[in-house]
Amino acid sequence: MTTFELVNPATAEVIGEVDHSDAAAVDDAVAAAQSAQRVWAGLAPAARAGRLRDFAAAVAAHRDELAALEVANSGHPIGQARWEADHVTDVLTYYAATPERLSGKQIPVTGGIDITFCEPIGVIGVITPWNFPMTIASWGFAPALAAGNAVIVKPAEWTPLTTIRLAELAEQAGLPPGLLQVLPGRGDVVGEAMLGHRGIGKIVFTGSTTTGRHVMARAAESVKRVTLELGGKSANIVFADCDLERAAATAPYGVFDNAGQDCCARSRILVQRSVHEKFMELLEPAVTGVRVGDPTDENTEMGPLVSRAHLEKVSSYVSDDAPVAFRGTAPDGPGFWFPPTVLTPQPTDRVVTEEIFGPVVAVLPFDDEADAVAIANATDYGLSGSIWTDDLSRALRVSRAVAAGNLSVNSHSSVRYSTPFGGFKQSGLGRELGPDAPLGFTETKNVFIAVSDGEGKP
Repeated sequence: MTTFELVNPATAEVIGEVDHSDAAAVDDAVAAAQSAQRVWAGLAPAARAGRLRDFAAAVAAHRDELAALEVANSGHPIGQARWEADHVTDVLTYYAATPERLSGKQIPVTGGIDITFCEPIGVIGVITPWNFPMTIASWGFAPALAAGNAVIVKPAEWTPLTTIRLAELAEQAGLPPGLLQVLPGRGDVVGEAMLGHRGIGKIVFTGSTTTGRHVMARAAESVKRVTLELGGKSANIVFADCDLERAAATAPYGVFDNAGQDCCARSRILVQRSVHEKFMELLEPAVTGVRVGDPTDENTEMGPLVSRAHLEKVSSYVSDDAPVAFRGTAPDGPGFWFPPTVLTPQPTDRVVTEEIFGPVVAVLPFDDEADAVAIANATDYGLSGSIWTDDLSRALRVSRAVAAGNLSVNSHSSVRYSTPFGGFKQSGLGRELGPDAPLGFTETKNVFIAVSDGEGKP
């Protein structure tokens, strides 16, 4: 077992270290998970629901502790980190209703009765990213547990602390030992061992599209089910007939939240040509007004990038001769800081086509509705997006025409725990959240029962 140093992104200081698991630990974890899952699935549905509610209450009681861990480990502003802890509570509470409502069907047939059961898959592997550690972990483990499964989570190497703490809270709340386990470690060690383990029946992966392809290929070797939430290059489409002041004022928060480290970031702003100049005039003070700084400050709206390596990657997209329209501010000194940056590139530039995953946005003009849809769809991704217009018919037409899984009209909302989330094209496979998510962690079992005619004849 090796150790890995954890760094505070705002100060570049080491805040601790965590032991990394090896492949043998995956074998042990699966064995423990299989045993715990049998106990869990054997409980009455009401008992499982009650334990999940207790887990939710434990998370709520430790909200400030979890938020402080996320601030230190991930650099999230404290206000955002508190929201994230509350979101985990909400997700658990929402899916705590599942065990008593996970119904099968009765299907009309000849000669008997046909019924279906939603059986748990068994052990689920959840591989999470570093950008939203505890929230995205909960999207996997909450519905999976609710459906009667055990879960093993491999958090990202850089940001494991909140996920580790959540697993501790689960056991303290009364979930069977081994039901929810966290294995910190390298992707090429722990992740690969999970992908190849025949005792794991499904993998839920959130991360880059490149890695997602690899996950899908490895899972196919043992016919594992997969849910993949991958990259994005979402468009924020601004039509001339919208409330332009509001569209400009909110645009920075559609892309610079979490320092742009968000697969739903509206990192392309498409503006109708007739209002392009006016929009840019309105956008500049909105961008320069984003409060970037100390994540522990209640007034901070944007924190640092997660690591030095990621800072170097984001910086590579904004060279000295980049078409920078204007920038916001960021602290000097220690930490992995990058200011909110607005570019006016050509449509074929890499900042338009590639996912930067940082606080960099490209603004492009368009001529009409058809042009806007064509530009929005000119990407391999299809995760999210926004449409700004006061014309309801246009809003519906464009929403149906844009190839993305999650769209907002006159807002930048992408994720609600009560609605499905996922992408088109190379943004992923399957859906998370929403009322149907637990079904993704079950197998449908069909049972036919022959019925006689009362005289012993079928």
